[in-house]
Amino acid sequence: MNYIISILPDILSGLNITIGLFIFTLIGATPLGVLMAIGMRSQFVILRWLLNAYVWIIRGTPLMLQLMFVYFGLPIATNNELVFPKMTAAVVVFILNYAGYLAEIFRGGIQAIPQGQYDAAQVLGISRGQTFRKIVLPQVFKIVLPSFGNEVINLIKDTSLGYVISLVDILYIAQGHAVADVTLLPYVIVAVLYLFFTALATLIVKKIEANYREWQ
Repeated sequence: MNYIISILPDILSGLNITIGLFIFTLIGATPLGVLMAIGMRSQFVILRWLLNAYVWIIRGTPLMLQLMFVYFGLPIATNNELVFPKMTAAVVVFILNYAGYLAEIFRGGIQAIPQGQYDAAQVLGISRGQTFRKIVLPQVFKIVLPSFGNEVINLIKDTSLGYVISLVDILYIAQGHAVADVTLLPYVIVAVLYLFFTALATLIVKKIEANYREWQ
């Protein structure tokens, strides 16, 4: 117990990186995912093709590989002309990755809206932009909320991948203590922290779902 108490503050000092990566990704990937979902339904064939190809590549390759490519590969490919700080590289890659997954989720939600609602809005003289913002989008969020919640939980766990580029998060710090002290306890502490945050996220998503049903 004394050992846990002695290393806990050091491990918790990495929470600013873990939480920061989570928040920046969620804030950046959500609106980007919505825009991509709209683009994937665009009348412009080239735009649809490019976005679908992007989502296919993002979903078909590991996030860890994407992270390593941006942080380690780009400097090599550009002769050190394009070098990102660790946190910047992680945020950029995570946003681009999760935007691809969320785009597919939001596209499914948009496709679930009956065409009759678009037709009725057009008859009433409501513009396409207003139709999407005021009629379609609120329903889409309700439809995709469970899937969106799952992605939020996945994001919490995926923040640990920052370790591969030596991002000083809770896992990186725990690894240092585990190696130096030859013990698994630092990993146990990190596991408990991730379980806490995923449980908290699950409760928040369920609360939002319940409130959404009441508002409707």
